[in-house]
Amino acid sequence: MKQQTYIWGHTKRYNDFPTYFRSLFSERVQKVSVDAGFTCPNRDGTKGRGGCTYCNNKTFKPTYCNLENSVSHQVQQGIRFFEKKYKSMRFLAYFQAYTSTWAPLGNLIPLYEEALQHPKIVGLVISTRPDAVNEALLDYLAELSQKVYVMVEFGLESHLDHSLKKINRGHTFADSVWALEQTSQRSINNCAHLILGLPGETRSDWLDQARVISQLPVKNLKLHQLQIHKETVLEKQYLQTPEQFQLFTADEYIELVVDYLELLNPKIIVERFISQAPPGMLIAPKWGLKNFEFVAKVEKRLKERDTWQGKKFSTRSKPD
Repeated sequence: MKQQTYIWGHTKRYNDFPTYFRSLFSERVQKVSVDAGFTCPNRDGTKGRGGCTYCNNKTFKPTYCNLENSVSHQVQQGIRFFEKKYKSMRFLAYFQAYTSTWAPLGNLIPLYEEALQHPKIVGLVISTRPDAVNEALLDYLAELSQKVYVMVEFGLESHLDHSLKKINRGHTFADSVWALEQTSQRSINNCAHLILGLPGETRSDWLDQARVISQLPVKNLKLHQLQIHKETVLEKQYLQTPEQFQLFTADEYIELVVDYLELLNPKIIVERFISQAPPGMLIAPKWGLKNFEFVAKVEKRLKERDTWQGKKFSTRSKPD
């Protein structure tokens, strides 16, 4: 029996990032993380103190990302690590730690371009907040994207302002809409990062989020199950009032992801379903699943339910 080919051009039941990325580059491409010493507007007092309630950057920063090392040194260390496996790889410099646009443009340009000097770097991925970009920066990135691959990854986290306030984000969903529209208008690749499971939100909220996001100019999407990490405000809140948290089992989250995908605009490229933290930093939930194992379970469930991304997508749903 011949498999169905979906509107994204292949037989997978969702518009997956690896397949899309292989269509862009003739060689294998890997991100290498860079910590350029940024902070965040909700850490330095501009909008608040303490950062987001869930955030501990140690959970995703490789050991070679040491601020004592220059950007070029970190890039080289990251490349050296991955080259052991694949000699012909090319790389994207991933400015991942904290808010990687939170500096004057005159300070940012030398950092980004230092990373691009390495002959094996073919582009940049810049992790930031929707309220930490401006038109001058986006105009520069639009020009840069004519020469190399550029992705701006925005931490949106929720479409609900009361949730954003509760987790101390310091921005609104209107800021998120503006940032996505401005990058899209300039043909800059963007990525929306969202957390499913924030305290006070419901299953209805998360499915509504899929409908809202589907009406916005989102190129890539990263989903992230709520995790409780050590050394965070969320850890203290969880230990004090665990009943306020709805932490998913793996099976519950798989079912939610499939429901979410059904509502999601099929044009949106799905980059990730889960986040993984070092076991020593994670309090809950502990699933014991690697990313590829979780993806396989989602694909199996999509097949079992004979469903796919966008099966229930409607252009009639409009964001607030």
